[in-house]
Amino acid sequence: MRIISGKARGTKLYTLDGENTRPTLDRVKESLFNIIQNELLDSTVLDLFSGSGALGLESLSRGAKKAILCDNNIKAIEIIKKNIEKCHFQDITEVVFKDYKKCIEQINEKFDIIFIDPPYKKDIAVDAIKLILEKNLLKEDSLIILETDEEEREFKELENINIKVKDLRRYGRVKLFFLNRKG
Repeated sequence: MRIISGKARGTKLYTLDGENTRPTLDRVKESLFNIIQNELLDSTVLDLFSGSGALGLESLSRGAKKAILCDNNIKAIEIIKKNIEKCHFQDITEVVFKDYKKCIEQINEKFDIIFIDPPYKKDIAVDAIKLILEKNLLKEDSLIILETDEEEREFKELENINIKVKDLRRYGRVKLFFLNRKG
């Protein structure tokens, strides 16, 4: 896995061994960042289930001004810190070693872009979105990007909250939901 574009382009990232994390494939990541490129400049980003930190670090490489990378796995946190150092983004990155609920509770700022890429079978993505809405962590035109392999389940659960699906992209088993707050 590597940083695809921007200041840290070509930097190879450390990854977590095992089945608990599932890095976003380079082709999916490249497509995702091509879609949101115009939203990134000077943005504030939250990568909620960060894993290796690849999505938050790619955002910084492409012009985001700050990223908060959150994970509840100590090995992931160690990898994230090594990747931040490797990309030279220590001054614009904050690492939070907490469960997503505690992370959302403790944050006192608003974000332009929030990445939600939890373990697929956990069924916690929409719960995270509800908490984000309750805590009012979104700026006016914020974008939430949800990565999942459970399209039907997510659609059904998203209908019941104050969020709209702006776009949906399919990459084989992987689905990317691009979400905005309704109204």
